[in-house]
Amino acid sequence: MEVILPPATIGVLGGGQLGRMLGFAARAMGYRLVVLDPDPDCPASAVADEVVVGSYSDVGAAMRLAQRAAVVTYELEHVDAAMVDELAARLPVRPGAMPLRVTQHRVAERRFVASQAVAVAPWREVVTGEDALLSEGAAELGFPLRLKAAFGGYDGRSQVRLAAQGDLAGAWEGLGRPGGEPALLERELEFAMELSVICARSPDGWMTSFPPLANHHDRGILIESVLPAPVDPDVASRASAIAERLAVAMDLVGLLTVEMFLLSDGQVAVNELAPRVHNSGHATLEASATSQFEQHIRAVCGLPLGSPATLSPAAMVNILGAGPRRPARLRGVEAALTEPDVHLHLYDKREVFERRKMAHVTALGATVDEALARARAAAARLSWA
Repeated sequence: MEVILPPATIGVLGGGQLGRMLGFAARAMGYRLVVLDPDPDCPASAVADEVVVGSYSDVGAAMRLAQRAAVVTYELEHVDAAMVDELAARLPVRPGAMPLRVTQHRVAERRFVASQAVAVAPWREVVTGEDALLSEGAAELGFPLRLKAAFGGYDGRSQVRLAAQGDLAGAWEGLGRPGGEPALLERELEFAMELSVICARSPDGWMTSFPPLANHHDRGILIESVLPAPVDPDVASRASAIAERLAVAMDLVGLLTVEMFLLSDGQVAVNELAPRVHNSGHATLEASATSQFEQHIRAVCGLPLGSPATLSPAAMVNILGAGPRRPARLRGVEAALTEPDVHLHLYDKREVFERRKMAHVTALGATVDEALARARAAAARLSWA
């Protein structure tokens, strides 16, 4: 197994906030960084040696990135899989093309998870604009339902909730996708808690997982996470085993985040997969022996994995944009940081608008409840000019 040592250059497909924080971790370890992003002023531009400007399907731009890099990774699933294949013919691309293909298509993701004998919500594949398929699926699954576009969409976009029979008439319009596209129809599960497990796998197959995190979403956007999740050890063990089983089945190298539902009967069902660092794992920056970002760099470079141990209970609260599109100026920073166990991570996005992810705060505490109260209080002091 080839180990990629500093000062080698790591290529990252995507220059958003996750790419930015990956960059900070890589820099701390002595690596250099080249990023592919459509925006030359993307959040990762402040930490990258170079930004190759291009779309996530621009093979020419990807080849320019490959000329500078020893290994390539990605910070989002919305990159063209054929482009990744072109890169993989020239240098290591990790987590790899298969995890990308599985996770960027919701129906393929459901099929993959079910093939590993892992529970998911009951579901059917439908086609946009096909009323008969939608009606048949609703009759088989029962309400309430979630209708989701197979491709694209994140943070609650490109999906619609169907609470009763009367909602079917406006379902396709609400989804907002052209006819003839694949879509996922699934039963909405009642759950006791939302969980995520972030596991790491090295090129030689060594694996380790962070303790499960407990999450709270609002209209599809992650709002809060706490580490560790307040669950029984048996639940934590089963959740971690699911994530590691899926990572092995994908032959993934790097990080895999598995979002799950803890059901009222104690069973765990998978909701979504992300072959990358994840919003829910931001608290690991302050709370863990090794952050998720350093762990991903270690894994994709073939270095020994770090300890995922939680050193302190912690919480993360996302800071979202509000109001119309305008230059981003954050107010209340000094007030938010009056509590010494609170940390602010501002993503350096130049414009703010409604519900855009702009920053997050993390806080430590003797318990996750104490940490969450501190993070919420800090977040409440922040606003956009």
